[in-house]
Amino acid sequence: MANTVQAKKRARQAETHRQRNASMRSMLRTYIKRVIKAIQTGDKSQAESEYRTAVPIIDRMARKGLIHMNKAARHKSRLTHHIRDMQA
Repeated sequence: MANTVQAKKRARQAETHRQRNASMRSMLRTYIKRVIKAIQTGDKSQAESEYRTAVPIIDRMARKGLIHMNKAARHKSRLTHHIRDMQA
């Protein structure tokens, strides 16, 4: 247990940051799942629309350090590849 004032403050801050990070991570996953769902339904225009909505979110989370830049690039690359493969 934190004994000093600064340790107590850091514990409070850590909890706040943990909750915010969990919320942002959940939002990121939701946007990615929406693109995947659109791809699975086979609607290319819907998938492209969802992808255009998800890309700024993915980039923002990478810039904030929530996910690694390479992970963001990997998600975008794979989603792009799946969309491109839909009824070319």
